[in-house]
Amino acid sequence: MRRIRFVLLTLLFITSFGVIAQTKASVSLNDILQKVESNNHSIKISEQDYKAAKAEFSQTNSILLPSVSVSHTGISTNNPLMAFGSKLNQEILTQTDFNPELLNNPETVDNFSTKIELKQPLLNADGIFIRKAAKAKKNAMKLQFSRTKEAIKLEVAKAYMQLQLAYKSVHVLEKAQEAALTNKKIADKNYELGYMIISDVLSVEIYVTEVQNQLLNAKSNVKNASDYVKFLMGESSTVILKPLEELSIDLDLNIYNNKISSARADIKALEKSTNAYKNMHQASKMSYLPRLNAFGSYELYDNSAFKGNADGYIIGAQLSWNLFDGFKRVGKTQKAKAEFEKAQINLEQYKNQSQLKFNQEKRKLKDAENTLKLTKLAVEQSKEALRIRTNRFTQGLEKSSDLLISEAQYLQKELTYLQTVYNYNYTKKTVEFLTK
Repeated sequence: MRRIRFVLLTLLFITSFGVIAQTKASVSLNDILQKVESNNHSIKISEQDYKAAKAEFSQTNSILLPSVSVSHTGISTNNPLMAFGSKLNQEILTQTDFNPELLNNPETVDNFSTKIELKQPLLNADGIFIRKAAKAKKNAMKLQFSRTKEAIKLEVAKAYMQLQLAYKSVHVLEKAQEAALTNKKIADKNYELGYMIISDVLSVEIYVTEVQNQLLNAKSNVKNASDYVKFLMGESSTVILKPLEELSIDLDLNIYNNKISSARADIKALEKSTNAYKNMHQASKMSYLPRLNAFGSYELYDNSAFKGNADGYIIGAQLSWNLFDGFKRVGKTQKAKAEFEKAQINLEQYKNQSQLKFNQEKRKLKDAENTLKLTKLAVEQSKEALRIRTNRFTQGLEKSSDLLISEAQYLQKELTYLQTVYNYNYTKKTVEFLTK
């Protein structure tokens, strides 16, 4: 029964190995970053947000530039006033048209007019600040787009290191499995020679099973990490990615001297956004001032479509001043002021949170550096202890339970060390990201 169970587990392992051994493609971090730059969905979305803000700013050109419209209108009427006016515009009035009978009961008159109209803003104080606000928002979205790309690069680095960690874990577990299977053979031999009891042999088999189970999970983690990297790249192929560079320590003692820069893209973006709210507040106050606009039109008239035997023009200027609108502007001004003050508070809070996050990450980096030294020493110690116990077990001088404890400890220390290397590298990247 014991042998049957072991065979089944071995077959399960071989089947899982066949699944994991799908088509693999080796990639470097630079290769991934290049594809992410052009294919990542979050970057594309952020780019569209910037384009939308840019287009919104372009709309404010109407505050400075004229608007021109062309229309062609056709009517047929026997309304006394409209009929007389249409003939007058067409310049076809005759003496008989002043006959009271015809004036009161005119015949049906057709009138077609082509109108070219121009409007030119001259003085719109609130519009100037609205344009400034739109420009500040555009610049903020551009900076936010830049910061989004930096954040995605950090996420890519994290995902790539996770992929490195997954492959390294598989390698460690494969070695642990090989050693465990070797010790199992020794245990089986010692059992046949009468040097071991069945419970000790079963303990060895249980350990082999546990290692194989961990190995299966590690190989699944390889696929999961690979899928996430492909997601960031905007790809959905079934190829399993394999990092060209192995997981290794990237020590940098000078990084502790880094500081948060006031020129960091996300901080500058929030400053621009705050400036946009400030300009909107100014615009709401300027709406109390009068507006001055020039206008002009040129019109062609005829009793047939798309013709113009008669013409005329109008040129003028309009000064308008909305003196009271039921406290609507007062409310808008108060709201704009509150939003501006809220933006200022948000900016200050964000700067404080950024400094807090930076301090925390620096401490985490120092802790990870210290943990690296301790875990590396623990790996070396557990490796030596395992070597001694393995030699003694081979000679029948060591209990299987003690050997299993040493194997488990060494495996755990190796995996912990790899996780610590990952934690240090990722925390270092995070500190760099926070100080860019």
